[in-house]
Amino acid sequence: MTMRNRLLSAAVLSVLLSACDQGANIDPMKQVGANPELPKAQNFLSPPMQVPESVAWKEGETPKVPQGLKIEKVADGLLHPRQLYVLPNNDILVAEANAPAKPTTRPKQLVMGVVQKASGKGGSGGNRITLLRNVGGKWRKHTFIKDLHSPFGVQLIGNTLWVANADSLMKFPYQQGETSISAPGEIVTELPGGPINHHWTKSLLASPDGSKLYVGVGSNSNITENGIGAEYRRAAVLEVDAASGASRIYASGLRNPTGLQWEPQSGALWAVVNERDEIGSDLVPDYLTSVKEKGFYGWPYSYFGQHVDERVKPPRPDLVAQAIKPDYALSSHVAPLGLLFYTGDNMPQYRGGAFISEHGSWNRSPLNGYQVVWVKFENGKPVGQPQPVVTGFLTDDQKQVRGLPVGLEMDQQGGVLIADDAANIIWRISAR
Repeated sequence: MTMRNRLLSAAVLSVLLSACDQGANIDPMKQVGANPELPKAQNFLSPPMQVPESVAWKEGETPKVPQGLKIEKVADGLLHPRQLYVLPNNDILVAEANAPAKPTTRPKQLVMGVVQKASGKGGSGGNRITLLRNVGGKWRKHTFIKDLHSPFGVQLIGNTLWVANADSLMKFPYQQGETSISAPGEIVTELPGGPINHHWTKSLLASPDGSKLYVGVGSNSNITENGIGAEYRRAAVLEVDAASGASRIYASGLRNPTGLQWEPQSGALWAVVNERDEIGSDLVPDYLTSVKEKGFYGWPYSYFGQHVDERVKPPRPDLVAQAIKPDYALSSHVAPLGLLFYTGDNMPQYRGGAFISEHGSWNRSPLNGYQVVWVKFENGKPVGQPQPVVTGFLTDDQKQVRGLPVGLEMDQQGGVLIADDAANIIWRISAR
């Protein structure tokens, strides 16, 4: 960022912050678990903002992990690595993308562009999938699929590789061992997109038998300010029939469901969800929850169960009465994007629990998130408090951010891979 842009960013944020709240009043640890502390909602001209400056990792510098673990760099020089997928031969697929171009129609969108660039969230994505292969202890990069449209979710079913673009679900023929796919992909079904496409990422998960695909589709606004019509088939998890491409809404009222995963003990579908903004630093907690078929989770009319959002008009008390309370709050504005239930043997202390990547806040003071945490599960349900596992993305003074964790995946040796979309790095943690 140039000095001119830094000064512009500072000026814009200074003006906005004068119209915002004075920061968080609740300890983030009081906003985790099944019953988070929820203060009274506030209303501001603009949300509270605190944006760290993006800086590069220094030579030899890495995120921090607990004693007994090690962290290493698998690859760098990528273009906004988002989601990861490990193939049966232990090759790693990396979806590289950023938001597709969209019109700037509101002052808030202009400000968000400044915020994203300042924190390292801006810049062009690769619009491709890169394959990483370990050859003699060294990781080599191959362009696996190119010319995609902001890809995010990736899944393999048999010999078919599925890719969720920002506006479509595609499939490609796959042969184990190949380092690129030249065959043109087939669009199986369109996904909610459009010129705005506010939450553009489309998370993807195949059913255990491969007959269905589940797609997480975020809302097209914060709380329907673009009109309810712009929310058609959004803020939902869609179920797609793999054979025909036919789809239906599996669950709704989930503002931005990402990181879809099957919980290993119960077999239930789970997701992490990014909640709404602009009602204070302490609202609303993002969350981890099981996703029930035909379940409604409140957005936009209520949050964390049946807490009514008075901003949404007209109100829908009939829908609020149906709103399901999420299983586990993660505290406010941490921006969870990746979810991984750990089933490996390399780090047995984490087996059965969930790793969650927290991309980090921009609308809370002090900042929140910017780490990978682990949540213990018992009998198929989360318990206790999140344990930080990978930290150091954010400097202690909260002024600079070195990286932003997104996708999580487990390799066949039981190591956990982390996509860092600000530093353009793939990290791997494992036991020493």
